[in-house]
Amino acid sequence: SVIQISKILPSPEAEAPTPGPSQMNLTALMSAHGCKVFADTLLASSDAEKTFEDNVDGGLTVFCPMDDAFKNFLPKYKNLTADGKQAVLEYHGVPVYQSLSMLKSNNGLMNTLATDGANKYDFTVQNDGEDVTLKTKIVTTKITGTLFDEQPLAIFTIDKVLLPKELFKAAPTPAPAPAPEADALSPKSPKAKESSPPEPDSPAGAPDEDPADQTADDNGAFRFKGWRFVTVALSLWLAFLLL
Repeated sequence: SVIQISKILPSPEAEAPTPGPSQMNLTALMSAHGCKVFADTLLASSDAEKTFEDNVDGGLTVFCPMDDAFKNFLPKYKNLTADGKQAVLEYHGVPVYQSLSMLKSNNGLMNTLATDGANKYDFTVQNDGEDVTLKTKIVTTKITGTLFDEQPLAIFTIDKVLLPKELFKAAPTPAPAPAPEADALSPKSPKAKESSPPEPDSPAGAPDEDPADQTADDNGAFRFKGWRFVTVALSLWLAFLLL
């Protein structure tokens, strides 16, 4: 059977107002979608949590590091001062609503909740093909997913923790390895050729002529002198006979 009614029956659930942005539990949203470590850390910093909540109504974009990324960062986080910890957390929020399509079209420097006068605490939004990357002087991270996107609030997951240059130093660039030095004794080395003594034309202390040549010369001189003596003797003998 069908019962006909003249008007819609009201219900408490239907009449309940939709919660406004400021009534949304940011940390609960992040915890339920892979950002529990970051959300728990934000809850432990009352000042940083309040900064996030105070900016929801006016527009807020949150970049939430995934659990593995922030868990690996915790040792460094614990070594920061209280102000440093608050700055790192607020560095992951932007005080304006930005959808993913808006981020793709609005490349460039972007201020954060940590920006305060001389403390810039900004980073660069840049497209890398279809991906959107966030670049600091220390690290480059990529947006990996959309956790929540309903104006005036957007929450995106990222694969690395954003590290501001105001608190961290870039890793030094390794110096190039020195070129191997040429072996000084290598036959191909010019120095080796220069340092090698020149080979003598003849052995040290050797006579200018061959010993055999000298002997022949000495014998020839002896024969020449002997023949001259015989000639003189014959001349004297003949002279004696003529007398």
